[in-house]
Amino acid sequence: MTRFTPADLAELRDAVAGALAAQEPLEIVGGGSKRGLGRPLQTAHTLDLSRLSGIRDYAPSELVLTAGAATPLAEIKRALADAGQMLAFEPPDWRGLLGDGGEPTLGGVLACNLSGPRRIKAGAARDHFLGFRAVSGRGEIFKAGGKVVKNVTGYDLSKLMAGSYGTLAALEEVSVKVLPRPEAVATVLFAGIAPAAATMLMAAALGSPHDVSDAAYLPSGAVLPLALASRPGVVALRVEGPAPSVAFRRDSLVREHGTVGTAEVLADAESIVFWRAIGEVAPLAGLPDRAVWRILVPPARGAELAEASARALDAAWLLDWGGGLVWVSVPEAADAGAQAIRRAIRGADGRGTGHATLIRGSLGLRRAVAVFEPQPAPLAALSRRVKDAFDPAHILNPGRIVEGS
Repeated sequence: MTRFTPADLAELRDAVAGALAAQEPLEIVGGGSKRGLGRPLQTAHTLDLSRLSGIRDYAPSELVLTAGAATPLAEIKRALADAGQMLAFEPPDWRGLLGDGGEPTLGGVLACNLSGPRRIKAGAARDHFLGFRAVSGRGEIFKAGGKVVKNVTGYDLSKLMAGSYGTLAALEEVSVKVLPRPEAVATVLFAGIAPAAATMLMAAALGSPHDVSDAAYLPSGAVLPLALASRPGVVALRVEGPAPSVAFRRDSLVREHGTVGTAEVLADAESIVFWRAIGEVAPLAGLPDRAVWRILVPPARGAELAEASARALDAAWLLDWGGGLVWVSVPEAADAGAQAIRRAIRGADGRGTGHATLIRGSLGLRRAVAVFEPQPAPLAALSRRVKDAFDPAHILNPGRIVEGS
């Protein structure tokens, strides 16, 4: 197996063009922290993008940052912190969950469209992805978008690249929108909440004028971040912004919902640790020999689906995004609950909406089951046409999303 390590855009084009001429597939690797995501790859060569790194343009006053695709997230976060800014979509670090080493990179987060707890307010990674330069599976250099928050440069290919898992092009440079960091943050915890009541509490808080930036629920038995005492059912609500505003909204949430459960408040530092742990799925990451599913459903159905999974599959679980994101950990046996979970999403009448993605599983499991939600035939046909347009010989991360693609 050959490892190509291009140092610039021209060398990246040459590496892809060489693989295309030889009809030998490439596995695209940036920092290597997400190789366990998606279906396993078997490729002749590795395309190592680690030398395509470094911040190339950063204008804090314009709220735009441009960097090499393989720039470590840690470097990005340091530069933004020095200017009092942040990546608002709160990219999670899943190394503990996946058991992978390596270093998370900006391009990798965008290519996988990974967003943390703040997504419910700030949007997904793709919503902050302004532009890029890349090399397609045709061995052609192309670019899209730009380095401004508002642009009218034609097709919004950035959103197409986000979530493509490197199957359409190898990113060389990316530009993202950044935002000011909040002056203060606080988290209100309500303990002793049953799942159904938690769904109503989170919906009420998110629908209130208090500008809650995330709502999560940890059921009884979940290992809470910060080594908090084990409590039966905890709803967590986060508020951010100017310090006086945060204090007012925090106190209002306690006053309005304090009769529902025992209230406790986490200040800035503890809040940051807590929500980082939620983004990293820390309560489930340490459970051994279990697969982990990421399920998106309408928030009103989150607790119902999680409880059904617990009964049928011996699942451990937690809710994020007000119940719209359900994390489920199940024993890795047979199909690790793939059919049961997807059947539960559709519901008894078959009309339920949502999708499930296998985030953590053994190589054998990720080969045996559909890692990503199977697409309806018309959408699958469209996806194949897009793949064929960008990578007709299927040399870039072949089969990462769908077998044979």
